[in-house]
Amino acid sequence: MRKSLITVAVSATLMLSACQDNSVADSNMTTQAPASQTASAVNVLLTASPLQDFAPQFDQIKASDFVPAFTQGMAEHKAEIDAIINNSEPASFDNTLMALEKSGALLNRTQRAFFTLSGLISDDDFIQIEQDMVPLLTSHEDNIYLDAKLFSKIDAIYQAKAALTGEDLRLIEVYYDQFVRAGAKLGADDKAKMRTLNGKLAKLETNFSQNILKSFKNDVILVEDKAQLAGLSDDTIASLAAAAKAVGKTGYMITLVNTTTQPLLSSLENRELRQKIWETSAYRAMDTNAPLNIKIAQLRAEKAALLGFKDWASYSVANQMAKTPEAVYSILDDLAPKALAKAKIEALDIQAEIKKDGKDFKLEAWDWAYYGDKVRQAKYDLDENHVKPYFEFNTVLNDGLFFAMNKLYGITVKSRSDLPVWHKDVLAYEVFNQDGSTIGLFYLDAYAREGKSGGAWMDELVSQSTLLNTKPVVYNSLNIPKPAEGQPTLMTFDEVSTLFHEFGHGIHGLFSQVKYPSLAGTATPRDFVEFPSQANEDWSIEPQVIANYAKHYQTGEAIPAELLATVLEAQTFNQGFGTTEYLAAALLDMEWHSIAPGTEIKDVQTFEQQALAKHGLDFNPVPARYKTTYFSHSFGGYSAGYYAYLWTEVFAADSFAHMDQQGGLTLENGNKYRQTILSKGNSQDLMQDYIDFSGSKPTTEALLKRRGLVN
Repeated sequence: MRKSLITVAVSATLMLSACQDNSVADSNMTTQAPASQTASAVNVLLTASPLQDFAPQFDQIKASDFVPAFTQGMAEHKAEIDAIINNSEPASFDNTLMALEKSGALLNRTQRAFFTLSGLISDDDFIQIEQDMVPLLTSHEDNIYLDAKLFSKIDAIYQAKAALTGEDLRLIEVYYDQFVRAGAKLGADDKAKMRTLNGKLAKLETNFSQNILKSFKNDVILVEDKAQLAGLSDDTIASLAAAAKAVGKTGYMITLVNTTTQPLLSSLENRELRQKIWETSAYRAMDTNAPLNIKIAQLRAEKAALLGFKDWASYSVANQMAKTPEAVYSILDDLAPKALAKAKIEALDIQAEIKKDGKDFKLEAWDWAYYGDKVRQAKYDLDENHVKPYFEFNTVLNDGLFFAMNKLYGITVKSRSDLPVWHKDVLAYEVFNQDGSTIGLFYLDAYAREGKSGGAWMDELVSQSTLLNTKPVVYNSLNIPKPAEGQPTLMTFDEVSTLFHEFGHGIHGLFSQVKYPSLAGTATPRDFVEFPSQANEDWSIEPQVIANYAKHYQTGEAIPAELLATVLEAQTFNQGFGTTEYLAAALLDMEWHSIAPGTEIKDVQTFEQQALAKHGLDFNPVPARYKTTYFSHSFGGYSAGYYAYLWTEVFAADSFAHMDQQGGLTLENGNKYRQTILSKGNSQDLMQDYIDFSGSKPTTEALLKRRGLVN
């Protein structure tokens, strides 16, 4: 039973989107179905893809294919599970666990394709399919995990686990834990309650995510007077005009990104427009999602209690590296006063800059980025518009990211324009080892567009498994604003870091060398999975790497040494703000999931204010990175888990410092990291993986230095 089937509800919550075209095989596709096999006649989901590594046939998949494929997939999977349950032979590793790992091929294939496309290119049909299918998928999952006969077989193997070693031992431990956490040990009445709770949560979580997607489409700011955009570059203004034109509107359309603070706020001179953008962002989906937030939190608390936990945070963290909410609160609360103290010092500098600008208003959240950028420019003489020409997308990708990965791991990445993709902007690649052997396939969907989920993420279309003889097929999705036709894509340095970050997830999936799909690639606890991605960010600023890609897109000249030094030095600027807004969101996530069953919550905004005040982070100029009503991590798959980014940054900073001491960007370092960390998935103890790599557990010293919180 593959990992995607185990996490169907999570996938449904995280991977949602909307688009205008109701056929995936539309005019954006780069490869069309052959005339002999029309898309209307064949449902390609029903059979394994004939393409290399079972890559999906995106040119032939239609929205109308999914319901039949889901229906048949669940039926086939049920029959396979029934065969395992009704096997009269004593339960064994082979006839139970290995059989489970091999089961559900059609359902797995359908689910991966659907939730990928619903997050990347979708329409009203996809939304309706999701609303119809998620309850059925949730019920299907409950039928598996709450089946007493099946659990008795799992339990029998678990009780005899002393005879198992290696991946076999790890697999039974993971399965047993998953079944118990799903309610397998509950009595009949409590199992019925669990089914009811799961059904309610699946519906609410789906509605929550779809409301966010609607807000990306509806909560836009349309500017008619170009003069209001003073401060933006000509290229940015042109892209806003192109965005408006693309959806049939006139003027200049500003769309929101996931976070509370919006990128354009750092450049816009018009304070009223800055406030309008910030407030549109901060209060989006308030009417639709606030009631859902409260109900989801209450139902999760009830579900946790049913499973014997005092609250959802305790349940959620129990199978993570942190183990307890107390451990999470300890690290967050330890860092919070240090971060806030630095943020308040930064606020004084910004208030002084406001006064210097001849203004007398009090610093507000929508002013921070604009005047903070002025402080940054004064301190570092750094203008983003002078930096971006040195970070052209194709150069960063090929001469930066892929160059670094070649130096570190010996891999090469070659374009595969013959593979069908889901949108004309998507790039497809094949990844090769140093000896020329193929590793797997990689897709990159870089640009923002209507109907695509916000933020950036990685997922697997096919997981690596030696049991199933499958190679990995993974993709990265970013949301870089697409420039006007014919113009280059000039990236901010944050976007460069995000590109490296997501490919860190990508190589975690690509380099997997694990037998069982449930343990492969990125199927690790949340507070480990962000480690490889954050570690990969550091290679974007490695001197040899940045010298190879930071070149002017017109002249090819390398970024001036003084400017580069300033760019790198400026990375520690505003870290009080950055760390505080992150901690506020992480603590808000924990507080929502630390409520006891039956807790009455009347107002989301009041809950937010009280939660932040409790931890001393109620500082208005620095809002939480995500507020509750669009906090997809918290009310999606990372519930009581947003702390993981900080937790894993400890590993990332420590590992990079270790590699730096061992020679930095070398094949020797890369191969050791690949062997001990990236290839292991969740096949053995994760802390032991890290110790095998670095020789000891990580410390916070490198993290504090990297964030500029200590000298």
